[in-house]
Amino acid sequence: MSPRSALVNEELRRRSKERLLHAAVELVDERGYEATTLGDIADRAGSARGLVSYYFPGKRQLVQSAVHRLMHRTLEEALEREPRTDDGGERMARAIDAILGLARDRPVLMRQHMAGLLQAEGFLPCPEQRRLAELLSDTVARHGSRDVESDYPMLRALLMGAVYAAVMPGAPMSVPMLRAELFKRYRLDWEMGVPPDPGGTGGTKEKDRTDMARFFATDPETQSK
Repeated sequence: MSPRSALVNEELRRRSKERLLHAAVELVDERGYEATTLGDIADRAGSARGLVSYYFPGKRQLVQSAVHRLMHRTLEEALEREPRTDDGGERMARAIDAILGLARDRPVLMRQHMAGLLQAEGFLPCPEQRRLAELLSDTVARHGSRDVESDYPMLRALLMGAVYAAVMPGAPMSVPMLRAELFKRYRLDWEMGVPPDPGGTGGTKEKDRTDMARFFATDPETQSK
């Protein structure tokens, strides 16, 4: 039997990593961070447990990477959905709604993510986070910022603060209220983005709220859809 080519090995590694990221967000969303072990993640992903440490230094790095993947893919999907637009205000509205939508639809996962950022290890840069930063920086620039290096961290801080307020145990703020404040800050019309419907679902279809698999596809054809 001839050895696998470098390209085949690279594709197998990519798929293994995708499965681990997907398993991590699923399990933390279901059980919380503390109740999820690296062994659980490996088992859910159908991977050998040694592969987890091969790709990630520890559970915190894996979970942060997984959540940042979910965030940047959710944001990217919102920014590029039809009808596509280059309007800076509409793109800012879509970005705000995308991140607030995660707080609304994945409160356990986002609460655990925010708590992780406050641990001793703190913020852990990774390729997934860098892609999220690129998308938010581009959103700020298209919105008309003359100083993206200052305005991007402010948008990031405002979104993080809004997510924290939305998922705070015992005293959560409503997403529509937080949305209203952010829209006021960026001078956006309420009708932009995805305005919350009377039922409080934010206009997001049930399938879109529950299906995370499309952001962690191991099939290249599925990823391109």
